[in-house]
Amino acid sequence: MANRNLKIHLADAEATANLASILAQNVQSGDTVLLLGEVGAGKTHFARSFIKSLLTVDEDVPSPTFTLVQTYDTVIGEVWHSDLYRLSAEQEIEELGLFDAMIEAVCLIEWPDRLGSYTPTDALHIELTPSSTLDSRVLIAQWDDPKWDAKTKGWSND
Repeated sequence: MANRNLKIHLADAEATANLASILAQNVQSGDTVLLLGEVGAGKTHFARSFIKSLLTVDEDVPSPTFTLVQTYDTVIGEVWHSDLYRLSAEQEIEELGLFDAMIEAVCLIEWPDRLGSYTPTDALHIELTPSSTLDSRVLIAQWDDPKWDAKTKGWSND
């Protein structure tokens, strides 16, 4: 997979939200962020913070667990937030319109293992793992495409 990586300790939910907001300011259409981690690891919190930082009006940003996809019009264009946990077959990716969205919009995808052969090779992989305190997390970011070097600049490396 990725040959570039960063490991960051996030002290609390606010630190996670801040990092998501920083990333949001540096992405553009065609960028895909794959969010990995167990249930409760903070994937949806990261995505929600990312999206809220780009909205021009305060809007509810629900988890797409049951809808599979939520879309948002933001200051940088369309953002798709997908939770693929309930997908049962790879072809459902096309049925959702997600394959095209990964080309035309910014996509945040939870449970990206369900993408299978649709996994974009130029995506940023972010894995969140609970740490020593209730709200702290360890974030490991990995990528192959050099475009993410500038987009993650300013993140601190443990």
